[in-house]
Amino acid sequence: MSRMQPNINLSPKVSDEIRQTTCYMCACRCGINVHMKEGKVAYIEGNRDHPVNKGVLCAKGSAGIMQVNAPSRLRAPLKRVGPRGSGEYEEISWDEALDMAVGWLKPIRDTNPEKLAFFTGRDQSQSFTGFWAQNYGTPNFAAHGGFCSVNMAAGGIYTMGGAFWEFGQPDWDHTKLFMLFGVAEDHDSNPIKAGIGKIKGRGARVIGVNPVRSGYNAVADDWVGITPGTDGLFILALVHELMRAGKIDLHYLAQYTNAPVLIDPDTGLFLRDGDDKPLVMDRATGKPTPFDQKGVQPDLAATYRHAGKSHQTVMALMAEKYLSPEYAPDAVADRCGIPADRIRRIAAELAHVAFEEAITLPIEWTDFRGETHSEMTGRPVAFHAMRGISAHSNGFQTCRALHVLQIILGSVETPGGFRFKPPYPKPAEAHPKPHCGAKPSCALDGPHLGFVHGPEDLMLKEDGSPARIDKAFTWDNPMSSHGLMHMVISNAHAGDPYKIDTLFMYMANMSWNSSMNTGGVMEMLTDTDENGDYVIPHIIYSDAYSSEMVAYADLILPDTTYLERHDCISLLDRPICEADAAADAIRWPVIEPDRDVRGFQTVLVQLANRLGLPGFTNEDGSAKYQDYADYIVNHERKPGIGPLAGFRGDGNDVGRGAPNPEQLDKYIENGGFFVEHLPETASYYKPWNMDYQNWAVEMGLFDAPTPYLFQLYSEPVRKFQRAAEGHGDRQPPEHLRQRLKQVMDPLPIWYPPFEDDHVDTEEFRIHALTQRPMAMYHSWGTQNAWLRQLHGHNPLYLPTKLWEQHGFAEGDWAEVTSAHGTITVPVAHQAALNESTVWTWNAIGKRKGTWALDENAPESSKGFLLNHLIHELLPAKGDGLRWANSDPITGQAAWFDLRVKIRKVDAPDESQPALPPLRSPVPKGPASLKWKVGKND
Repeated sequence: MSRMQPNINLSPKVSDEIRQTTCYMCACRCGINVHMKEGKVAYIEGNRDHPVNKGVLCAKGSAGIMQVNAPSRLRAPLKRVGPRGSGEYEEISWDEALDMAVGWLKPIRDTNPEKLAFFTGRDQSQSFTGFWAQNYGTPNFAAHGGFCSVNMAAGGIYTMGGAFWEFGQPDWDHTKLFMLFGVAEDHDSNPIKAGIGKIKGRGARVIGVNPVRSGYNAVADDWVGITPGTDGLFILALVHELMRAGKIDLHYLAQYTNAPVLIDPDTGLFLRDGDDKPLVMDRATGKPTPFDQKGVQPDLAATYRHAGKSHQTVMALMAEKYLSPEYAPDAVADRCGIPADRIRRIAAELAHVAFEEAITLPIEWTDFRGETHSEMTGRPVAFHAMRGISAHSNGFQTCRALHVLQIILGSVETPGGFRFKPPYPKPAEAHPKPHCGAKPSCALDGPHLGFVHGPEDLMLKEDGSPARIDKAFTWDNPMSSHGLMHMVISNAHAGDPYKIDTLFMYMANMSWNSSMNTGGVMEMLTDTDENGDYVIPHIIYSDAYSSEMVAYADLILPDTTYLERHDCISLLDRPICEADAAADAIRWPVIEPDRDVRGFQTVLVQLANRLGLPGFTNEDGSAKYQDYADYIVNHERKPGIGPLAGFRGDGNDVGRGAPNPEQLDKYIENGGFFVEHLPETASYYKPWNMDYQNWAVEMGLFDAPTPYLFQLYSEPVRKFQRAAEGHGDRQPPEHLRQRLKQVMDPLPIWYPPFEDDHVDTEEFRIHALTQRPMAMYHSWGTQNAWLRQLHGHNPLYLPTKLWEQHGFAEGDWAEVTSAHGTITVPVAHQAALNESTVWTWNAIGKRKGTWALDENAPESSKGFLLNHLIHELLPAKGDGLRWANSDPITGQAAWFDLRVKIRKVDAPDESQPALPPLRSPVPKGPASLKWKVGKND
């Protein structure tokens, strides 16, 4: 008897329409094809034509379906009706919500705009939110970069005019050795995964430097399990070895960096001519000459004797500093946890690949001095780094040290090395300086954030007090290019430097995983004064989901999900460019919301219209823009330059051109993105290549060619150090003077993380880190039904040495204590881990009652945060001061300086601290999510 086969449709119809847009499940901003059935999302895949991912899509991207259908989505505007933290709200209309917001915002704008603090999270639209804040008139605006990776951005821009990740990428086509530092797998994940696969397929080697071996480090050919906070010391030991062996690119250093620039021995500043150009000694003439003169042959070893003083070059100062025995491998090995012989082997490998395996491309190019070169020489060693080296109190100098290592090898903007992505490279001088000129009923006098070049650029009031609530651009952290989001709530609560009236935040989960001192912040948000009024009078918050922060706001403006909104990934902000092309992208509403929610940027436009903000209002008082889409198309930052570079004018203009009413439609037709490729002759040497410089002017990236030298020696840093030594009109306060002298070294240095000096390192011997997994991004990921199956809870991972020392076994729990607090958490064993380091995933742990999760969900019963152990201030040292737990140069939050002790304990019922459940304005989600899109096929 024959067996009957079931009647199964083996080729079901996937969709009846494909809509192309940009993913928002992490910051990669990949292109996606959203398959639709009967107007609903059925399936998401990668867009093969997209320049970022070329069709690749990770688990997060595919799980966007669950994000759009999450039970935790907010449904309507909410007004608090119970105490803060109670989660008691009532739904209101948008008109009432906007009237309520304007009722708080207008009076303070009319009297004292600094009373508004407007801070946003990972919104990816900072050029727009900054424009809104500037036109409101408050000096208090920043985004999440200050507690993420400002050290990486500032260190890169001050040194070489660009930085890693969004600003540049390895030359995947030619790299032979790839070395990455402190990169967690949620950063730039698709491009890095594809790039590593590409270079390993060619036989290139990968070296991963990270205390934790996971993600990219797990596939590295050589894993270097460094002790946290010592990356800069290790890097400078490599510099020491390369300089000692003479394995540095002298031609590159002489032509393209300030290594040959002469230093005034009295001031430590550059020797300059009458046009303020730095001077070098020309080997051909033996005379001081401006660095950019045609035919000049800068002399790296020159000494210039003038007016009884000997002027040395930057290169001479570098040799004196880095050939010092303190940076020898034997001197740093124990502290870094890396044997000296291994440090020497890595330095030798870098040298061998850079100089013995150099490559040339037969591409003719002309430099900024007018010299034409017949080929491009490449040092095929590429580096990449991220928050692991950035989130330390010594992070700025560590990032600069890594760039010095790249530069002495000649591996920046050369074939096989690190390549900038437009609109970078550009020198720090090409960026705006920060502004704080606030007046009633007026726009601020310029952009909030920028790059300072000396004490004269600090944001101080006439009495010397900070002009900003976060104390950015002050003597506490002079070069804080991204602001200090982690200090806003604590400063506002303390009324230091002044009290505010309204805290307005977007997509920043500051009462939970985005906050240092989590418990303290929740108390600050709910604290009342002697009159029973809240110390921070008004809190407005916008989010798409019922996060922990929602319960602490007075007014909730519900955002859309990323498939229901317009977004602009702009060249004015954080574009999707590649090294060979300028590119930008949009998101657009591929589906309409089924709730009473609005995209946050559109809400800002509507608030601006009601407030009559100048940049949003025509001369007759009418609104310039009706919503964010209208702004994207019609806003011009300056004539011909708008948020999007593609399809301008009549649809054929690129970079520069009049607004095009059909621009968004053109982007949608093109897959949601736009790309303009560089000429081949402009591919490399971008800071000095005139074909690139002229192309950048045509694209509107510059108004004029802007070639420059890499800044191995940072004159702005030296100016702050010089002020601390007692020179100049603006002087630091006495209690900061010695610290600034130490850390503000114009050549990169290493100093121990500050927490080491504020705690007993014999008691707190263990380093503790937190990083995001590849399957997560914001807090969003751990309430996503698909992604929860990958990371339902998080253990604390212990290395073998600590695991055995404390007698742990699988299923055990540990009490983990810092100078600030204690947590009790489940533990797990990981052999591939620095022997003095423990770590866990971030943002997995949830507070009960939030995100529409069951109160017994594993995220809240076994999940936890290390944030409970970290404070925004360092422990008291007995000097009467509480120092910020930040990098003293940029204000970067020093998340990774944390030291702890551990002990084995009996397993509690759930992770500790176990806080009471929050009441959520959305109902609890079902036990399982299940639905079918479209009819049966």
